[in-house]
Amino acid sequence: MRTVSKVILGLFLIAVLATGPAMAGQIVVGLGSEPSSIDPHYHNLGPNNQLARHIFDRLVHSDENQRLGPGLAESWKPINDTTWEFKLRRGVNFHDGSPFSADDVIFTFERAPNVEASPSSFALYTKGKTLKKIDDFTIHIITEKPYPLMPNDVSTINIISKKNGMGAKTGDYNSGKATVGTGPYTFNQWVPGDRLIIEKNPNYWGKKAQFDRVIFKPIKSDPTRVAALLAADVDMIDNVPTADIPRLKKSPNVVLSQGVSNRVIYLHLDQFRDESPFVTGTGGKNPLKDQRVRQAISKAINRPAIVERVMEGVAIPAGQLLPEKFFGVSPALKPESYNPEAAKKLLSDAGYPNGFGLTLHGPNDRYINDAKICQAIGQMLTRVGIDTKVETMPKSVYFRKASRGGPNKSPAFSFILVGWGSGTGEASSPLKSLLHTYDKSRGFGASNRGRYSNADVDKLIEQALATVDDGKREKLLQRATEIAIQDLGIIPLHYQVNTWATRKGLAYTPRTDEYTLVMSVVTK
Repeated sequence: MRTVSKVILGLFLIAVLATGPAMAGQIVVGLGSEPSSIDPHYHNLGPNNQLARHIFDRLVHSDENQRLGPGLAESWKPINDTTWEFKLRRGVNFHDGSPFSADDVIFTFERAPNVEASPSSFALYTKGKTLKKIDDFTIHIITEKPYPLMPNDVSTINIISKKNGMGAKTGDYNSGKATVGTGPYTFNQWVPGDRLIIEKNPNYWGKKAQFDRVIFKPIKSDPTRVAALLAADVDMIDNVPTADIPRLKKSPNVVLSQGVSNRVIYLHLDQFRDESPFVTGTGGKNPLKDQRVRQAISKAINRPAIVERVMEGVAIPAGQLLPEKFFGVSPALKPESYNPEAAKKLLSDAGYPNGFGLTLHGPNDRYINDAKICQAIGQMLTRVGIDTKVETMPKSVYFRKASRGGPNKSPAFSFILVGWGSGTGEASSPLKSLLHTYDKSRGFGASNRGRYSNADVDKLIEQALATVDDGKREKLLQRATEIAIQDLGIIPLHYQVNTWATRKGLAYTPRTDEYTLVMSVVTK
């Protein structure tokens, strides 16, 4: 088995391509997964967020390791236990020439959690925060309790123009009508499934964009994406297929950039319905509400085999929400050991000696090898007696159904494969969104599609969010994670390791948030 150390080292394999550098002033990027919308608040999803970062700014920016720095706010500080003050940057204009001010920030925070039909809302970052305009360039954000993670939260919210955003719907952003930001690139055109074009903002307040024009080409097929790079049809691709990495490493014509992300690939299980829609052979009972059954499912999954055979060694088995070295990671949690015999006994003890039927749903164009992972898990569960069917679909259909495709806009599926990357770079992000009890009014559990609920976990999360002392807050996050994982609130599978490839003269700086940003392209 390949050693993890070879995987996790950020590496650059640099060689020369015969076809030369990107066309002067333009770069063409082949994307494995395109955004579901241009609306920066419609869907808290990686492809959407990475695109938005080209067009829009945030109050607080984050670098490739998710370290925070000034954005549209030049500085910030707590001025009392429940109030943060943000000093806004002067002299910034939106793409249409209108000036940026505090009014745009307040408008943004009012809109972000309330976008119609959002599959995964930004409410977890905005709820519980009251914004007060002090003057045109000073904002106070007030909470009921002390909230030390304020800069982290606001680093996830893209600031939009009040002038252009008043009354605008998601369709107005998709068409470009309302797509007016302050970012380094301006919106030009989006033809879903074909191309997305942005152009250099010559009046950008920060570091000027190095490319005059960027064309993002969605290329869902892995072999086609690689072929497009080698044929010089594109200058860069993301989501390099794991099966092609060994070959590309040996090629004298490819630059590979690789690094560990903060994304965990995991399983969510229906833990709120007494009768689950895609469970069969139980007389109407939902076995997923039984911790022993959830434990059996976890033990039936051979994580090292998935990493080695499905992911070609380019992943790390997961035992919790984030890999090592991120804030809030528990040293007590390790990946579940593969033990099919123990899984069978747990099923028998739970009253299912002959197993039952189950359908695993997942996307087929969102995560690295997502459909193949689903198939592998289906086979592993079937071997221990859980007759598992697998259904995968495009993410544009999948996330909508997984979030609100059932009766009364409840989650449609019983058992799903999903991924979560911490937008804030620490454990409160997945805890708040995936494992806190679903509470739309407070912004908790926005992506808790299994509706897991544990009062002890909720209490620890909320205590952590109000704890200023870093050491104490980390212990609370660790304990919340331990309880939720031991209770199988979700079942972690592995952490992604991401690979980008470029042509001659270009290289990519890997990012822990997995985003493909042309601002991170390095000219060699």
